[in-house]
Amino acid sequence: MPTDSETRPSRGFTASLLGIFILAFALRFLFPTADAPWRSTVGVVWHDEGAWTHNARNKALYGAWVQDQWNPVYVAPVFTGLEYLSFETLGVGLRQARLVSQAAGVISVLLLALGMRRVAGDAAGLFAGALLATNYVYVMYDRAALMEALMAAFIVASWYSVARAERQPAWGAMAGFFGALAFFTKAAAAAYVGALGLLAIVSLLPGDLRREDLRPEGGDLRPVGPDLRPEGRSYLPISSGVRIRRGGRISWGGRNASGVWILLGLAVSFGAVALLFVLPHWTDYRFYNWQMSVTRKPSYDLHSLLTRVTWLPILHDTFSRMWGALCLGVIGAWSVARGWRRAGGAERLLLLWLGVGLLELLVHDVGNERRFVFLIPVLVALASLVLARGTAFVEDLGQVRRGAVIVLAPIVFYSAYVLLAPVVRLPYLSAVYAGALKAPVRLSAAAALLLTAALVTFWPRASRLLSMRWTPRLAVALVAVGVCWNVVQFADWAVHRTYRNYEASVELGRVLPAGTLVQGKLANGLALENGIRPIFIGHEFGNYADRKQRRDVRYILTYTDPEIGYEGDQIVDVLAAYPGWRIIMTFPVAETPSGHDRAALIDKRAQD
Repeated sequence: MPTDSETRPSRGFTASLLGIFILAFALRFLFPTADAPWRSTVGVVWHDEGAWTHNARNKALYGAWVQDQWNPVYVAPVFTGLEYLSFETLGVGLRQARLVSQAAGVISVLLLALGMRRVAGDAAGLFAGALLATNYVYVMYDRAALMEALMAAFIVASWYSVARAERQPAWGAMAGFFGALAFFTKAAAAAYVGALGLLAIVSLLPGDLRREDLRPEGGDLRPVGPDLRPEGRSYLPISSGVRIRRGGRISWGGRNASGVWILLGLAVSFGAVALLFVLPHWTDYRFYNWQMSVTRKPSYDLHSLLTRVTWLPILHDTFSRMWGALCLGVIGAWSVARGWRRAGGAERLLLLWLGVGLLELLVHDVGNERRFVFLIPVLVALASLVLARGTAFVEDLGQVRRGAVIVLAPIVFYSAYVLLAPVVRLPYLSAVYAGALKAPVRLSAAAALLLTAALVTFWPRASRLLSMRWTPRLAVALVAVGVCWNVVQFADWAVHRTYRNYEASVELGRVLPAGTLVQGKLANGLALENGIRPIFIGHEFGNYADRKQRRDVRYILTYTDPEIGYEGDQIVDVLAAYPGWRIIMTFPVAETPSGHDRAALIDKRAQD
């Protein structure tokens, strides 16, 4: 545990972190109205920005949150509230909508760097900050007015609070508070909240002792090695928080106390939100968070679960784009697991965050790339931990017998599969879903099986390889390569960037007067730079039931390219109910890699 003097950052660290801050700020705030990547997508759907900021826009422009039957405020109240503050302060617009995510992204970079510095020193902090500041997928979600960036930032803030709680247990309450904010920003943060609660519970177990935390009763607060303990003396755990006061009374601090504070913070925060928001709006909250988000989407049969297990590392570009951090992150997770009893709360939480998060994805959904965003900070943190320590495993792997490796072989196999699949898939980038993915899945599984068999067969030698050390210069070089690769990806996007969606929204405002009702998802997407009143139409939710009867709504916005109703067949249903519809004008927009997408403003009642 660092002393007070060791917790003060050096001038070199401060100067380097300032440089990382400037870089993180630039990558997120340059070209603020440019389209999200579409030539090489990362999963950002452009018209979702207007859809998810809908209630905040309503409140800022019309004075009431609820104007129709699409109300994401019940899904993301924290995100909606901050978007409203941005709109109310600076006006409604695309720049203002994206400001929340941009600021959250920069803050998360700083907090991850500062937290890693507390866990593993200056180098680890700077490595983590640099890699997260430039991570291409993370940057692009930080540039979009979507919930993922804010949710991830609150999760990082919660983890940082756990790192602070190692010395100041009351920070555990802040960890619980930020965890609750993450959940009410997007319910996908439930995986992290579960990991945080599990950490708190584990820290309270009587057997949760670290070997170096034992001291003789009444003795000095110093580590005592296993061979240095005098016989016949009792020992108390330092980090578990037991303190003997004069008079024989016991006080609590350290890790046990931080666990109590975490549970208290979670209970108070969730209880307050439940009383003030959830219960007063229970019907709407339950519909949007359960019936719409859970019941309507995933399948839990064996085939679906197996599909998610095999598709996890192979369906999207996220892991391929950050393969180095992925490899070191997975190794770092194994390292923390191996040294669990010696690991601090922040390190343990990294492992639980990654493990529970992956489990939640496998059970629920791997089809959307946005669901992987909250794993990027933890992979970067674990990778930085490995790089800064100069070895994959601090614990002696020579003590692990081949039998134990055989028992763990299924987990080793899947870890290998997760590492190899993002590379094996590269020749199959055009493959999409089911049949086309069979070849990369099978090749990845075969490669993972060979690697696992080699690890078991040559275990003594493999353990020495995994325990080898490297120099700080090599670690810096690896980080530099990772940062350069991230910046190259950003530069490629910047060179080919477009502003089609922003320009289409501005043009729409010139055509339709403020207050005009317009149906369609694209109406929400194109509403941030004008005053129209969009009527979102989801699939069996969000103004769906009366979509064909809304004769008070003359206009609808949809795609013509790639095809009419590309965003959903519910739009085709509306047009079918008005056979006399006519296209008034079209707008170039950016959605698919073809680069030839167009949105159309349609008069449904052109023959009236």
